[in-house]
Amino acid sequence: MLRTVEDLLARVPLFVGLSEQDRLALSDHLDRQHVTRGDVLFREGDVGDRVFVVLSGKVKIGRQSADGRENLLSVMGPGDLFGELSLFDPGPRTATATAVTDASLLSLEHTALRPWLRSRPEAGAMLLRVLARRLRRTNDNVADMVFTDVPGRVAKALLDLAERFGEPAQPGNEAAGVRVEHGLTQEELAQLVGASRETVNKALADFATRGWLRLDSRAVVLLDRERLSRRAR
Repeated sequence: MLRTVEDLLARVPLFVGLSEQDRLALSDHLDRQHVTRGDVLFREGDVGDRVFVVLSGKVKIGRQSADGRENLLSVMGPGDLFGELSLFDPGPRTATATAVTDASLLSLEHTALRPWLRSRPEAGAMLLRVLARRLRRTNDNVADMVFTDVPGRVAKALLDLAERFGEPAQPGNEAAGVRVEHGLTQEELAQLVGASRETVNKALADFATRGWLRLDSRAVVLLDRERLSRRAR
């Protein structure tokens, strides 16, 4: 394995705190793959037989209703683990995973991961913490859908994306804001907050007019996170 991959695995929640020897025990079972934007890693209803770790790029996790409407559940970036639900519940996939950008991934079959987890209970406990955090986030999202208006949800989503993927727009100049290369189209951003594209675009235009952010193609520069945070609440 490349050293950079080993370093990244050390930051994946499942592997945090484990020895290098424990991580290397999986090296021979890890498959590396490269995908381009739009490639589907698995579809809702597929048989799940492996978990994935994002090395670079972004992957969206979404579901589709019977009438064709889509809901974007989350965006996965470097260090994120996904596809693990079927490890505990061997039923079909509950969502579809699609590359948002060109991405590099590692995948690991359940047949290799299960015995590794059985011999390392601390890793199993860490994986349960990962699942618990995702459940908390799901609960928060459900509450937002009920109690928060669309502009508030847009502000909160942008702040969350900035926390995970943001970088200084101009290094060394905080006043220049935080640039968030989220890679999402306007339609995908609308799916992420559970609203129509038109309503989300209206909220973004309002934020831009107020000077809170600057829009760019599949990116946004947050200029006033404090006011966005107030609006998210």
